[in-house]
Amino acid sequence: MNVLPRSYLFVPGNRPERFDKALAAGADAVILDLEDAVPAAEKDAAREAVAQWLRARETSQVLVRINACGTPQHEADVSACREGVAGIVLPKSEQVADLTRLAQALPRVVLLPLIETATGFASALDLARAPNVQRLVFGSIDFQHDLGIDGEGEELLYFRSQLVLHSRLAGLAAPVDGVSTVLDDSPRVHAEAQRAHRLGFGAKLCIHPKQIAPVHDAFAPTAAQLDWARRVLAAADAAGAMVDRPVILRAQALLAQAR
Repeated sequence: MNVLPRSYLFVPGNRPERFDKALAAGADAVILDLEDAVPAAEKDAAREAVAQWLRARETSQVLVRINACGTPQHEADVSACREGVAGIVLPKSEQVADLTRLAQALPRVVLLPLIETATGFASALDLARAPNVQRLVFGSIDFQHDLGIDGEGEELLYFRSQLVLHSRLAGLAAPVDGVSTVLDDSPRVHAEAQRAHRLGFGAKLCIHPKQIAPVHDAFAPTAAQLDWARRVLAAADAAGAMVDRPVILRAQALLAQAR
């Protein structure tokens, strides 16, 4: 994944018949989920299904959300991810030591800590600086539950902005925003993804293939932005033109994003 994903599509680890379909759905990356999407009684079977499927394929698009540190399934999940996995999504990330142990166990795998609790949020900058962490992920629904927050918009503005700031301070890629819970409302998914993009997020979690297109569209530069960027660079190339460097960098970034 040299170009970082804009979309991460979850697929339940106990539904192996959906794995190939998820991979072909158009998301930039797929997350095989061994945690919330899988009932407790099916976790062992789901882990084996995921491991078997991964062994049969070579792809850089697949991550696995394992069960949290301290759960009965955690160590077995880690062992099952020793081959064929591009990244690990760690739920309820709160301790740098947990990420350090994961990095030691899976040294060639990038880590994406899910910030889902007050403790995780308070430690977010330290987590972002842990070994092998590629980007932070906002588990907004669990976070709301943990803090008793009733609302997904301005109620979470401070927390989203802080995750963007912590990611920048740690030298990480822009963080990943949480899921949209609506499936058949593309305008709403697009609006929520646009909000995340405006705040400085670089990607969004998806729970259904229908969400992929509006998410990608929201994270793509608009025609007006691209026209502005081209005019800025043309002016910068012109003899005697004075264009501030931050403006040039913004224009270059927009055109690179479009490519």
